[in-house]
Amino acid sequence: MASWLGGLGSGLGQSLGQVGGSLSSLTGQISSFTKDILLEGAEEVGELRVSNSRLRELESINAAQKLENDRLKKVCSDLEEKHEAAEIQIKQLSIEYRNQLQQKEVEISHLKARQNALQEQLQKVQSAQPGAGVLPPSTTSASYVPVVRHSSGFEGYDMDFGDIIWSQQEINRLSNEVSRLESEVDHWKQIALSSKAQGTNDAEQSEICKLQNIVKELKRNLSQEIDEHQHELSVLQDAHKQKLVEITRRHREELSEYEERIEELENQLQQGGVSTDAMGGSKINEQKKKAQSLEGGKTEESAVVKDQEDEIRKLNHKLSSTKEENKILLKEQELAKVEKIQIMQEYENLKSEFSKLQSAIAEQDALLKEQDKMLQSKTLPEDIVRLQQALLEAENEITRLSSLHQEGLEKELTSSQHKNENILSAYAEDQNSEFSQLRQDLERKEHELNASVAERETLVVELEELDKQNQEATQHVITLKEQLSKHHMETDSIINQLKFDLEFERNKLSQLEMEKMETIKELDVQKEKLSQCSYALNDLHISKQQLQDNIKDLQEQLRKAQDCNFHHKKEVGELQQRLKEREEELYVSLSKLTEKSNQESNYTCQDLILKEREVEIAKLQNDIAENKQLNEELKKSLSDLRTENGKLMSATEELKQELNNAISEKNKVYLEKDSVVEALKMEKRQLESELNQTEKRLLEEARKYKQTIEELSQARSMDTSVLRLEHERLVKCNQEKDFKIAELKRSIEQMEIDHQETKEMLTTSLGGQKQLTELIKEKEVFIEKFKNQALQVKQELEEYMKVSKKQDVLKQNLEEKDRSLSVMKEENNHLKEELERLKDQQSRSVPVVEPKTLDIIIELESEVTQLKVIKNNLEEEVEVLKKTIEDQNQTTVQLQQSLKEQRKEIDESKFQCEQMNVTHKRLSLEKDEEIKNLQKTIEQIRTQLRKERQIIQTDSSDLFQETKVQTLNGENGNEKHDLSKAEIERLVKGIKEREMEIKLLNEKNVSLSQRIDQLSKDEVGKLTRIIQEKDLEIQALNARVSSSSSRQDVLCLQQQLQAYVLEREQVLAVLSEKTRENSQLKTEYRNIMDMVAAKEAALVRLQEENKKLSDRSENSSQDMSRETIQNLSRIIREKDIEIDALSQKCQTLLTVLQTSSTGTDNGSGGVNSNQFEELLQERDKLKQQVKKMEEWKQQVITTVQNMQHESAHLQEELHKLQAQISVESDSNSKLQVDYNGLIQSYEQNEKKMKSFSQELAQVQHSIGQLYNTKDLLLSKLDLVTPSVTMTSTVSQLSGIQHNAPELLSDEAKLLQNELEQLKKKLQEKDSTIRTLQENNQRLSDSVATASEIERKNQEGTESEMRQIKEKHDVLQKSLREKDILIKSKSDQLLSVSENLSNKENENELLKQAVTNLKERNLILEMDIRKLKEENEKIVTRSREKETEFRALQETNMQFSMMLKEKEFESHSMKEKALAFEKLLKEKEQGKTGELNQLLNEVKSMQEKAVTFQQERDQVMVALKQKQMESSALQSELQHLREKEQRLNQELERLRNHLLEMEDSYTREALAAEDREVKLRKKVLTLEEKLVSSSTAVENASHQASLQVESLQEQLNLVSKQRDETMLQLTISQDQVKQYALSLANLQMVLEQFQQEEKAMYSAELEKHKKQAEEWRKKAENLEEKVVSLQESLGEANAALDAASRLTEKLDIKEEEIEELKKEGEIRREMLEDVQNKLMNLMNSTEGKVDKLLMRNLFVGHFHTPKNKRPEVLRLMGSILGIQREELDQLLSEDQRGVTRWVTGWLGGGAGSKSVPSTPLRPTHPNIFNSSFSELFVKFLETESCPSLPPPKLSVHDMKPLGAAGTGKTIDPAVSVMGRRPDTNPFLAPRSAAVPLITPASGSGHLLMKPISDALPTFTPLPVSPDASAGAVLKDLLKQ
Repeated sequence: MASWLGGLGSGLGQSLGQVGGSLSSLTGQISSFTKDILLEGAEEVGELRVSNSRLRELESINAAQKLENDRLKKVCSDLEEKHEAAEIQIKQLSIEYRNQLQQKEVEISHLKARQNALQEQLQKVQSAQPGAGVLPPSTTSASYVPVVRHSSGFEGYDMDFGDIIWSQQEINRLSNEVSRLESEVDHWKQIALSSKAQGTNDAEQSEICKLQNIVKELKRNLSQEIDEHQHELSVLQDAHKQKLVEITRRHREELSEYEERIEELENQLQQGGVSTDAMGGSKINEQKKKAQSLEGGKTEESAVVKDQEDEIRKLNHKLSSTKEENKILLKEQELAKVEKIQIMQEYENLKSEFSKLQSAIAEQDALLKEQDKMLQSKTLPEDIVRLQQALLEAENEITRLSSLHQEGLEKELTSSQHKNENILSAYAEDQNSEFSQLRQDLERKEHELNASVAERETLVVELEELDKQNQEATQHVITLKEQLSKHHMETDSIINQLKFDLEFERNKLSQLEMEKMETIKELDVQKEKLSQCSYALNDLHISKQQLQDNIKDLQEQLRKAQDCNFHHKKEVGELQQRLKEREEELYVSLSKLTEKSNQESNYTCQDLILKEREVEIAKLQNDIAENKQLNEELKKSLSDLRTENGKLMSATEELKQELNNAISEKNKVYLEKDSVVEALKMEKRQLESELNQTEKRLLEEARKYKQTIEELSQARSMDTSVLRLEHERLVKCNQEKDFKIAELKRSIEQMEIDHQETKEMLTTSLGGQKQLTELIKEKEVFIEKFKNQALQVKQELEEYMKVSKKQDVLKQNLEEKDRSLSVMKEENNHLKEELERLKDQQSRSVPVVEPKTLDIIIELESEVTQLKVIKNNLEEEVEVLKKTIEDQNQTTVQLQQSLKEQRKEIDESKFQCEQMNVTHKRLSLEKDEEIKNLQKTIEQIRTQLRKERQIIQTDSSDLFQETKVQTLNGENGNEKHDLSKAEIERLVKGIKEREMEIKLLNEKNVSLSQRIDQLSKDEVGKLTRIIQEKDLEIQALNARVSSSSSRQDVLCLQQQLQAYVLEREQVLAVLSEKTRENSQLKTEYRNIMDMVAAKEAALVRLQEENKKLSDRSENSSQDMSRETIQNLSRIIREKDIEIDALSQKCQTLLTVLQTSSTGTDNGSGGVNSNQFEELLQERDKLKQQVKKMEEWKQQVITTVQNMQHESAHLQEELHKLQAQISVESDSNSKLQVDYNGLIQSYEQNEKKMKSFSQELAQVQHSIGQLYNTKDLLLSKLDLVTPSVTMTSTVSQLSGIQHNAPELLSDEAKLLQNELEQLKKKLQEKDSTIRTLQENNQRLSDSVATASEIERKNQEGTESEMRQIKEKHDVLQKSLREKDILIKSKSDQLLSVSENLSNKENENELLKQAVTNLKERNLILEMDIRKLKEENEKIVTRSREKETEFRALQETNMQFSMMLKEKEFESHSMKEKALAFEKLLKEKEQGKTGELNQLLNEVKSMQEKAVTFQQERDQVMVALKQKQMESSALQSELQHLREKEQRLNQELERLRNHLLEMEDSYTREALAAEDREVKLRKKVLTLEEKLVSSSTAVENASHQASLQVESLQEQLNLVSKQRDETMLQLTISQDQVKQYALSLANLQMVLEQFQQEEKAMYSAELEKHKKQAEEWRKKAENLEEKVVSLQESLGEANAALDAASRLTEKLDIKEEEIEELKKEGEIRREMLEDVQNKLMNLMNSTEGKVDKLLMRNLFVGHFHTPKNKRPEVLRLMGSILGIQREELDQLLSEDQRGVTRWVTGWLGGGAGSKSVPSTPLRPTHPNIFNSSFSELFVKFLETESCPSLPPPKLSVHDMKPLGAAGTGKTIDPAVSVMGRRPDTNPFLAPRSAAVPLITPASGSGHLLMKPISDALPTFTPLPVSPDASAGAVLKDLLKQ
């Protein structure tokens, strides 16, 4: 170390030795560096090829995707069009359906009106029957028949108002069509007059037919050609694909061959580097040859490029020619269109839209298809030829280039192949795109053709259908005519009305003519507008032509720019020639240099030559830069042109939009035509733009390829040095960037094209949208009208709603009042019934009745007083309870939280109970009303009976009794009203008072129902007495049979019978309703059961979830705490170990650095001082970080200790929680067991309920059987004699009436019992709540006492706690049971209340429906009257129309006769004309005068024929008009008939429905009629007997005795019959009694069952109370536990947060440790590198000379003048350690000595070991040696000074972690906390975490600087000091 670090004074020999060693090591490194660069270049070339291939693949994929995108866009557009069409169709359909719906609604309303009318008629008939009963039977039958006849006659003339409106619209439409047809006829007449030729029409028809045939043929040809072209395309595509595959395969093979060749050449180069000077000369020659071959290749390639450009030009010319042809065709088409428009303007304006569309589409399709054919026939073969030529040229070029196997050509070959492939791909893409576009056009055209054909076919079918309908309509009209003629004959009076209507219609016709004139004027105005539009179109066409001129100018500018491009290319070629000349000069200079290398004195000349070369290279580079600038300017000009093009395109697009607007203002036909034309133009422009783009691309690519060729040639012309390699690499990079730019430009252009296409799509869609907007505007007008109407309706509705709200409020008030009064009414009714019964008793025994009634009144008053007392007591109790509740509310705030849900349920049940009570009240009211009706009927019967009695025996006692009873009733009523008022006032106070009142009322109801039961038993006895009285009355009636008043009595009795029948039906209906309600209640009960089951399932789920949550909480809490503690302890241990290891490493590194720094302080201290300072700074930083780490470690330890303490606490809490959870799980299991038991009991109850329902069904069945037996008894009683039947029926009906209320009262009792039960349940629940509250208070008191006792004595508390726990368990069980029961009962209550509310709602709805139907009936009657009037009007109009039609028929007949005559005359005239022509031909030669005469005659005949034709046309027009009118009339009539049929059908259906609905009524009516008939027959027989008896009395008196006997016999028979009936009655009464007893037994059983249920419920409620208390306690315990758990959770969360912070800090420290480790490793590596380098330098520099020193001495020797040169040599000698004596000797020899010394110094001498010795040639060894060494030294000088800036380091080098290079000290903890990384620091990559090399700051020795990623590292070559420089160079070359 000391010898190496010595100064210059220690000896120059050693320094010279060191220079030689350093040179050899540097040369070794440089050679290895060059090799690596070459290898990297080869790798980069391979990568470039791969990337190019990938780019091509991506381009092909991109192209395919673009094609798919275009196709999808077109499909989308088609679908959008279809969608719009479908929407329009849907709108039309919806309108039609709406119209149909309106018609149906109108029809339904009419039918409903009819139905209501029929119902009213039926009601009238039914009401008329009892009224007509007084009259004789003939009158009733007569009064019934005319109604039916009237209804049947009314059916035919029923008519819909909507139909009248529709018919009026049809008439208006037909009149418009007539006017249109008239205008067409006038137009055709004008055409006929203008033509003045006979066969014009025929010729036109023939021309049309021909055109149609031509169109069909063209379509066929088109389809055939399309198929052929498609086939050819597919074949060509297959061939093209195969060729492409072959070319790619060949290309890959050639590439692989070329790569092998390159490797061989590189090997040869390496081997040939050792060869001699002759080899160098041969290499120069070979390089010249290569250059020539390259030039030849360049010329060939330029020729290929020119050929390609020529081809492009040809294609452009062809395209331009095709465009011109397209333009010519378009101009011709426009001219043709203009001519057609001029000819067909009026025709097309007046013709229908359908014919317009067809003709226009057909003509345009034909033209378009012809153009497409032309285009396809031209473009397809040309494309094929282009493809084939391109393929052949590519193959030729590949074969030609494969012959050239040299180094230079290989790269050019690859580039040329790339060019060819790009060109081929471009061609292929262009052709594919063209083919795809053509295919798409063809497909679109085919779609349009198919659509037009389909439309035509559909229209033909529709026309045929219309013709058929016309024919049918005419036939229908003829039949209608005949019918109407019959009607005409019948009525004369209608003819006068028709005449009046005719005059009215004539006025209308005159108005229509006026309107027609106005429409004609409007048509003229529209024509003028059309002409203006055409002028505007012409202006637009002119502007379009101007734009086209502008486009042409731009194209000319483009051509000029292309010419400029060609000029620039020529200049580039000239520059290339100059370059070649310069290269030749370079070669000449090289040869000169080799010649002059013998002379040593001419070194300076060589320097000058080199400088000149450098100057020339700089000039060439400037020229290249100028060329680049020119290229850039050209590019800028091209971009400007593109922008101008874009502006022009935008301008054209704006003009297009203006055109579209102008066209949209015109008719729809012009819109469609212009849209087609625009589409064609758009396609043309797209093609032009695409062609321009392809041309630009090709030109740009050609330029780029030329540039690359030039740059490569320049690179080759340079020296074979590192500069050339770098230049080539830069060229390649430039080329890649150019390619990328080109690709980006292409993508931008494609995006622009897509953007334009989307714009075009939008413009086309805008056209469609405008049409839709017009339609929408029309619709909006209608919508606005409707909206206004809707607003009016809404306002009315709001008013109605306000009124209805008021009504609802009033209803609610009324209902409340009704509720309060209903109870009183019930009581009144019961009292009335009792009083009536008392009346009956009084009638029989007057003195006995009075005390009874007085007793009853006294009892009632006493009851009322008792009730009042009870009410007062209850009110006092309520007040006391309120006070207690207020006290309890203060103490039970905590309990309310747990009991809130139960209270809610109870409130709901209370509300439902209230609703139930309301519904029950309503039902009771209805029943009361029914009872009242029945009572009224009974009273009527009684009054009638009393009247009869008064006739027999007049008693005054009855009236007295009635007055008494009335007075009593009045008094009772007043008392009850007072009570009701008081109750209403109390109801307002609160809910509790209401409940108490309801209970009292229910008790009253029970008492009254019991009384009713007793009275019903009494009534049975009364009925027997009544029957006996009736027997007496029958006897009296028999005595009165002979009198005249018997008939009247019979009629009265019949009326009564009918009334009784109706009442019986009502009772049956009520019964049926009750049965329905029962069934509904059952269904609702089942639903409630399902709900309960669902709730149970939910409960089970909740319990399971609770268990899971508890398990999770236990496990998670334990695991978390243990894992966190273990992890933290481990992490801390690891960190401690790592910190110790790092500290030791840092200390060792510092010692090593210090030792190294002490060693290097002497010699090269200046070199390494900066780096050692940096290391020291870093060491200080590390120390600081280590201190921070230690502090942090202490913090972590403290936190961990805290955590451990916390974890201990947590574990204790966890144990406690586990114990609590186990207790809870036990209680849960017990609860589940109890729950299962409850479910079983519930199921048993359900079974019991089912059995009871079955028993109920049996009871209902028995009741039904009773009814049947009663019916049978009634039928038997009817069979008895007339008088007997009458009386018996009356008595039976009265009995039934008594029985019916009994049954109703039974059902009412059942409902009341249910109500009572529900109320009792409510009371029980209230009591349970109170008991629960009391229990809660007791428990709270007990808890307080327990706490006090606990403080005193802990031992005593344990025993008490056990008792409390046992009680707690019992209470919990009972609570659970009670909860379940309460829930089930509440659910049942809910269901029952819901059912009742539903029933009430249904009843109300039915009532409302009845009222609505009545109102509708009235409205429909009014409508029917209006419709009748309208029908009459329509009939009169139809008759007028018929008269007109007949007149028209007559005129038609006349015209037809006239036509036939005219045709005959015209035929004869034609024959005469032919004859005249023949005569003329014969007598042409000398009979000119006769000819003239004949011609004049012919002319006159022609004029006549024209007049005849005109007349015929007029007649035809008139005929058509009449036919249209007749068809309209037929359609109207048919529509009317269809309406009639529909109405009849619906009438029949409604009749059937009515018959089905009212079958029971009709049956009853029939039965009544049968009875009437029987009675009448009996009456007739009696009359006959009377007549016979009278005659017998008059004729003979002796027959009287016989008659008396016969009468006695009859009386006996009657008495027998009466006895039989009495027996039957007694039997039936016995049965009734038995049934009553059975019912009473059933009631008793039910009551017992209810009592049992009540007992059960009370027991269950007590259990529930206990369970509720248990649950409450549990809830409190759980809440406490939850609170404790939440606290523990909060602590655990805090601990976790602390742990997370610790872990984050640990992560940060770990990152810092890793950084420190990595920095330590880097420092260690650097130390090792430095030590190695120092050792190498020590080894290599021993005995070596410093290069710079020797160079300076050498140069100084030559620069000094000759006089002072010996001094310099002495200095050199002193440095080299030569003694003065030896120097003097050497200097004395002057030149000879110096030259020898110098030559020996440079390697000539054999003695110097460090001099490099190379093998010399025999001819000139010294010259070569000196020249080669000098050149090598200069090469090293140029290499040592960097020509290019050093390559940038990687991202990792640029951004060091530790900031070692910078002077700033950053706290790593702060930085990490400042921005936390997203990734895991443990998994961070090496490059991201720590760089391998820290960049050196500023200056520093090369060896001390870290090695960058860009530069390759080499292992230094160990060279001995004895080895020569030559040997070193040989070794390098071999390597």
